Amino acid sequence: MAIVKTIYKRLLESYGPQLWWPAETEFEVMVGAVLTQHTSWTNVEKSIMSLNKKNALHIEAIMQMPEAELSTLIRSSGFHRVKAKTLISLAILIHEQYDGSVEKLKKLPSNKKRIFLLGVRGIGPETADDILLYALNEPCFVIDEYTKRIFTRVGKTPNNGSYNSWQEMLDEEFKGSLNEMKEYHALLVTHGKNHCKSDPNCTGCPLVAICVYGYSHMSAS
Repeated sequence: MAIVKTIYKRLLESYGPQLWWPAETEFEVMVGAVLTQHTSWTNVEKSIMSLNKKNALHIEAIMQMPEAELSTLIRSSGFHRVKAKTLISLAILIHEQYDGSVEKLKKLPSNKKRIFLLGVRGIGPETADDILLYALNEPCFVIDEYTKRIFTRVGKTPNNGSYNSWQEMLDEEFKGSLNEMKEYHALLVTHGKNHCKSDPNCTGCPLVAICVYGYSHMSAS
């Protein structure tokens, strides 16, 4: 079995289904994907709760809200002024180009969805792919720090370190369904938090037997 598929199998057996993304609507997923940039999900949840209390987790509310007010509501997520601008821009573009309908956006070809998202200032490849995977039903690998760290330690890396080269390598070898891709990303995040941290904890790691770093580390100890 290819290493990328083996990792998925072992993580799923170890942690079980993660059932991501925690949100009630596709637009809430988009908001969460923007807010989670450079911060923890715990901080994002506080911002989501603040927006919920204002009944502001929908396109019209975000689009019409004064930037200063939105910035205050999402302060717990950090970089709140920048993220407020991004959320307002995203809401306005969906309203102007797709009549405020995420369903219309979902019907676009995959490459056009990605081009649209990357055209929003403040949305880069990782955030765009979070949104594509969890809100717009496009199976893809989200290349975050957890993904790069885990696969680098295992010994599976692309020819160069670009975002696209990472994604192409993993997509080509895994070829998972939408639900499998959602689970894989969530499992990598869970594993990164539990074992494959900046300072790794290899004891009890479900990947240690197939991990170049982990195997050498455990053998030396």
